[in-house]
Amino acid sequence: MERLNLEGWLPIRIWQPAGEWQVDWCWFGDTPLHQPFFRDAVEAALRLPFNQAFRRQTPLSILSSLQSSRPGLAPSAFIFHASRCGSTLISQMLAQLANHIVISEPPPLDALLRSGLPVVERCAAVKGLLSAYGQRRLGTEQRLVIKLDAWNITELPLLRECFSDTPWLFVYRDPLETAVSHIRRPGMHMVPGMIGASGLDDEWPFDSREAFIARRLGRLLASGLAQCQAFGGLAVNYSELPGAMAGRLAGFFGLDDVQREQVFAAVGRHAKQPSSVFVGDCDDKRREASTLLRERVERWARGPYEALVAKSCIDSTDAIASRLTPTVDLQ
Repeated sequence: MERLNLEGWLPIRIWQPAGEWQVDWCWFGDTPLHQPFFRDAVEAALRLPFNQAFRRQTPLSILSSLQSSRPGLAPSAFIFHASRCGSTLISQMLAQLANHIVISEPPPLDALLRSGLPVVERCAAVKGLLSAYGQRRLGTEQRLVIKLDAWNITELPLLRECFSDTPWLFVYRDPLETAVSHIRRPGMHMVPGMIGASGLDDEWPFDSREAFIARRLGRLLASGLAQCQAFGGLAVNYSELPGAMAGRLAGFFGLDDVQREQVFAAVGRHAKQPSSVFVGDCDDKRREASTLLRERVERWARGPYEALVAKSCIDSTDAIASRLTPTVDLQ
């Protein structure tokens, strides 16, 4: 196993088939990851004849071994979000940059974060996994950005155990607009029982689909607010996008003037459907919302949303003040 060559291979699944955790790998070579989601890149790679003919599976422990022998880039930023709120737009803008590796919602990371493994083992595996994703397959990469699944905000304390110095942000949107999006096409976490146990679960009964979506969205927003307050996350409102990528988010991601221009090459496309032109839909969603959905959203999600808006205003003011404050030379 020590001599196993995994150059150009990336982990695509972590699972426990018979008591021992295993890692499935797929060969990507030097193909960049430009798709909106990691699973899209995996589906494309699995269609290659090579990946149909050859398969590699290893014990979970190989991740730590590979990190020791060939460490990849450490994460430079984490993107958390409340779903359907612009996080994919941010990740797609960053994916335009040749020096960025952007991994968007990789299922193996979610599997580890919610695996139930002891904290020490889980942290070691998470570090090894992200080191594998941070391999310089093209030779130009300098930064690694990870976008997590919406429900992973409840796993942030564990991720902070692994990467205490990595900055992170939480993207959110007016909950009525987000809720309408899930009424149209529900995400996995908006269907009872689909993602399994998570920190979003509660024992409150729900009398309708609208109630379940509104309560779960409220818990997402409340968790994002609590984690921002506890761990210094940056709260980013959908209404700030994409303009913030030329302002305070450019500073957050360490973009220079040239990169600030490059990232806007993605703005003309719909983030989740790259072949489509992006068109704002806030007004349409508000008109579409039913009376029941409006009532449930106001009851369960409006409070934490307004608190996040207040925090975003404070974050923006602090960012402006930091740019305007002159540097004092004490020597």
